[in-house]
Amino acid sequence: MSLDGKQRRKLRALGHHLAAVVQVGQEGVTGGVLAALEQALWDHELVKVKLASEDREIRKEQAEALAAGTGAEMAQVLGRTVLLYKPNPDEPRIELLTR
Repeated sequence: MSLDGKQRRKLRALGHHLAAVVQVGQEGVTGGVLAALEQALWDHELVKVKLASEDREIRKEQAEALAAGTGAEMAQVLGRTVLLYKPNPDEPRIELLTR
C-alpha cells in the first residue's frame, strides 16, 4: 500500500493534534519499541512517534525501520516526529479515498 498526496495530506491534518504515543530512545529501534508501536497502530491506526537522535540520517533510518518493522506507511516526517499510518484490517476507522 502506497499513499498518494491527497491521502498523506488528510493523514497529516488528522495527526496534527495528536500527541506522541511512542518514543524511540538512545537505544534506537528495538523489539520492544516495535511491539509498542504495533499495538498503538492496532488501537489508533494513526500514531505519532518521537525520535531522540540528533543526527538527521539516523532519524531517517529509524523512521524507515519503524515503518518496515510494522508494515505501516510514513505519512509525515517533521523534525524528530514521525507520523505512521496502518489501517486496522478488521475495523478501519480512517477512511481514505482510493485512486
